[in-house]
Amino acid sequence: MKTVASDCFSYSQAQLKEFSQTTLDHARACGATDAATEFSESTGLSVTVRKGQTETIERNRDKGMGITVFIGQRRGHASTSDFSEQALKATVEAAYNIARFTAEDNCAGLPDPTLLEHHPQDLDLFHRWDIDAPHALSIAQRAEQAAFSVSPLISNSDGASVSTQHAHFIYANSQGFSSGYPTSRHFIACAPIAGTGTHMQRDDWYSSARSPAMMAHPENIGTYAAQRALARLHPRNLSTRKCPVLFEAPLAIGLLGAFVQAVSGGALYRKSSFLLNSLGQAIFPEHISIYEEPHQLGAMGSAPFDDEGVRTQRRDVVHNGIVQGYFLSTYSARKLGMTSTGNAGGSHNLQLKSKLTQSSDDLCAMLKKMGTGLLVTDLMGQGVNYVTGDYSRGASGYWVEHGKIAYPVEGITIAGNLKQMFHQLAAIGNDITTRGTKQTGSILIEEMMIAGH
Repeated sequence: MKTVASDCFSYSQAQLKEFSQTTLDHARACGATDAATEFSESTGLSVTVRKGQTETIERNRDKGMGITVFIGQRRGHASTSDFSEQALKATVEAAYNIARFTAEDNCAGLPDPTLLEHHPQDLDLFHRWDIDAPHALSIAQRAEQAAFSVSPLISNSDGASVSTQHAHFIYANSQGFSSGYPTSRHFIACAPIAGTGTHMQRDDWYSSARSPAMMAHPENIGTYAAQRALARLHPRNLSTRKCPVLFEAPLAIGLLGAFVQAVSGGALYRKSSFLLNSLGQAIFPEHISIYEEPHQLGAMGSAPFDDEGVRTQRRDVVHNGIVQGYFLSTYSARKLGMTSTGNAGGSHNLQLKSKLTQSSDDLCAMLKKMGTGLLVTDLMGQGVNYVTGDYSRGASGYWVEHGKIAYPVEGITIAGNLKQMFHQLAAIGNDITTRGTKQTGSILIEEMMIAGH
């Protein structure tokens, strides 16, 4: 795996490995039958400007360790940010004492050793960005100034921000697993405000990547954010109706996230999901597939192994509309009588695809496919019931007529049921957006209820 520049962190990977081994040795000395530990360290810089003036400059340098101790099938966990020998021993003993007094759980324990990834490949997840506060502030100012330059109607700003974060970790357990690697995350955002008085609209845009070279230019971010804010001026209300709904790509990722939550082990074994027993079931139309690509070089959701050291692998989560697999950790897999899928800690580079998508299916083409209906660009509230699948969110966006945007709308609620929405997924655009560990284009749902005035 990639080595880390010695001046980027206070501790080297070798030192973190040494700490982890010492911690595991002490756990054994206490009487633990098994143990797992993680040591991590991160550094970063975050700045914000508003109307050209500096608002915040924040630097962080954090470190921490966590230790999980097993006494048979009893489990205890403790953590600390102090890496001194005395503190580490005290933390191990605290975890051991917790385990002593917990009930036995026949699903507790370390992963199957055959599932561990002892030879992880380098996935190019660390790209250092050497910027100081003045440089970061100038980048944020460039983004904000670009927004103000778009139109005199850009009257104010919620600010622009730049952040850079570098981290590394070592995860080790008493089965002989010990590995880790460095990561980086960089971010530029801008949030302009258009209009004046009671006729004001805000929007934003951002770019985030492992490598600073892969982010959008600050001027492009600010310009696009301003254009989005301007387009929202003078919104109208809609009357209550049923119609097709097109989710803009950044919001469509939320629908993909809802599916992930519903087929994750925790929700399934607790029976708190509307997609119970969905393995092998047609949840989406036949043209829809969802892929997990954990080994994509340089991607935000890439990882050679999960939070428990279990190897990750490329797989079809949904193929031709049919669910092929869940998202399982070691514990949730045992609760379900299954095997870990390498998803302790979440999904890895999920891609929602449709066999019907054409290379020319940008947002304009998707509007034409919808014809007349609602383009949703902003959602509010947390109105998703994962037990029933009922979906109800405050929304704003644009009313579309004959494939073209007619006017902005706000003050409406869109409602449906996620299971039905998944079945009615008519098309996915090629206007692909990546947010965190998920990627999709815009999503067209055949029909939803719109509650207006």
